Amino acid sequence: MKVKIHTLFQYLLETTDAEPEAIVGFSLSGSPVLGDYLDALDPSLSLDWNNRDFRGLPELRSHVLTQAGLQDRCGLEDVLITAGAAEANYLAIMQLLQPGDEIVIETPGWPQAEVLAKAIGAKIVKVTRRESEGWHLPMDRLRDAVTDKTRMIFVTNPNNPTGDLLSAAEIEEMVGIAAGVGAWLLVDEVYAGLEWDGPRAPSVAGLYERGITTGSVSKALGLQGLRTGWMICRDADLLMDAVILRENSSEIMNIMGEVIAEIALRPARYVPAMEKARSDGAANLAEMNGWVESQKDLSWVSPRAGLIGLARLPDGIDSDAFARRLLEDPYRTFLLPGSAYDQPNHIRLGVGGGAAVNLGKGLDRVSAALKNWSDDGE
Repeated sequence: MKVKIHTLFQYLLETTDAEPEAIVGFSLSGSPVLGDYLDALDPSLSLDWNNRDFRGLPELRSHVLTQAGLQDRCGLEDVLITAGAAEANYLAIMQLLQPGDEIVIETPGWPQAEVLAKAIGAKIVKVTRRESEGWHLPMDRLRDAVTDKTRMIFVTNPNNPTGDLLSAAEIEEMVGIAAGVGAWLLVDEVYAGLEWDGPRAPSVAGLYERGITTGSVSKALGLQGLRTGWMICRDADLLMDAVILRENSSEIMNIMGEVIAEIALRPARYVPAMEKARSDGAANLAEMNGWVESQKDLSWVSPRAGLIGLARLPDGIDSDAFARRLLEDPYRTFLLPGSAYDQPNHIRLGVGGGAAVNLGKGLDRVSAALKNWSDDGE
């Protein structure tokens, strides 16, 4: 099995040293600093593993259930702490999919499942989210895509990268579709808690024995560098399989990631942190919506949740060429081309990062680049 690089990661690798002066497309909330947690850290903390549980600190797992609203439906034994939601997704997919199995995924969507499924040799069945339908996941086409050969359904909610949001009724409908063929249903919830239009949907791990909820402290709390996430599932065999695979890859969690994540998820800190993340995100989203409306021939479906969305470029502008031109003088601004999500005539816009990303400056420069596109010789 060989895992091949995806377009999204390829672009990030190639542009890491670009040193932009502004970012338009930041995908996580403003990041705290270590000093924010020093008052709660024990200086005598051993930097060995937690010495208590291979599944992660029990108090951290308890907070994970609480923030997901699963404290009355799932137990600590149903939670595995992982190196971000990406590792949680990896462990589930690698242990459940075999060559020839079918996996149903959404497009546009988070590309990890497709990358891993291709490496495994599984059959990939895509359900298309259409811009003309507000990027909403079509339940009728999802139902048609699922067969008795389907081993897993993988979606993100809120959707990454469009910011669409599935309702509680739609999650229940997806559970029924998956249960009808005995398929696993994995819902990646990294943007949960940042809903602008509608309530947070229930986590699938509390609704279905083969439901898998993954998430992390990376996006809403801005703690991407901790590499701390989780898998929640009531199937004991899957959780043990995930522990076994992790033992042969990352082995154990990093103690600093566990400890700081536990502090961050304590209700006394988590509630105000989420209030700030929502306030900052909503303010940036209002600014972004106003800016998009002011741009000739640029449009987008404003995200209903999360911190990113896809904007359609004017006809004749390729997203890769535009994103790379934007990194150069005089613009020095980073954004992600839509080709990273198989949408080459779109760009990814984001409203995360707080004041540090210079969103207003970045938007001004994107406006100038769009206006000067033909003059720049493109």
